[in-house]
Amino acid sequence: MIEGRWLVVALLCVSCVSGPARYAQATDTATSGCLRNPTCCTQPGDEAFLPWVDQAARAAATAGAAMKVLEAADVARIEHLLVECSKEANRVVNEREYGEGKYPDDKECKRVIGRNKKGEPLTRQMELGTLKHAVAFACVRREVLKLFPDQVSIEPRFGLESRSGKYALTNEWDGSMKPDIVLHASGQPHRVQCIYDFKFPCTRWSKEHPLDAAQQQLEEYAKLGGNCKPAIVTPLLGVSRG
Repeated sequence: MIEGRWLVVALLCVSCVSGPARYAQATDTATSGCLRNPTCCTQPGDEAFLPWVDQAARAAATAGAAMKVLEAADVARIEHLLVECSKEANRVVNEREYGEGKYPDDKECKRVIGRNKKGEPLTRQMELGTLKHAVAFACVRREVLKLFPDQVSIEPRFGLESRSGKYALTNEWDGSMKPDIVLHASGQPHRVQCIYDFKFPCTRWSKEHPLDAAQQQLEEYAKLGGNCKPAIVTPLLGVSRG
């Protein structure tokens, strides 16, 4: 590939050289051709190259990197790690709050522990969910981001742009969405590939039917695009899609 590139360079540079063109000139290096006609090439040594060719090559390389997405095997690996992080968070928080091998029953899950700013009740299962998310995110940073630092984002926020009518990254809270985990093109969180939300069901029924309470949220996430349907990740059932 490299040899072919320099052959093209040599031929193009030779075409810029004054005087009779000979076949031998085509085998010269890019540098020698440019020495005969400095206006043809601009870089010395191994970097000698026609400016417009160099710019086109750089642009193509940049575009290729920008469009790089995760392979199916990498997505599967990430999903496995997300499930493991979910299990770890569930176990760590339950043991810390209730003791080794123990977990809250339905009554404890529904116990009201306070009120939010709107005066709505805050339950124990809500509090446990917040604690477990924190542990799960720490696990993702430790186990997933170290492997795919440019293609995985934790809690990016997306809002609808009034001009384009499309969703983009935003700092605005009103009317925005904040998925837990987003897989995306390298360095571009707005080019969504897959979306996941951690869920930590507390009651017995919710553990067996975690999608029931998440369907509407997943439908909203689908508006962000991507190559796979948005999913939830639970300690018991793993990755589940609506």
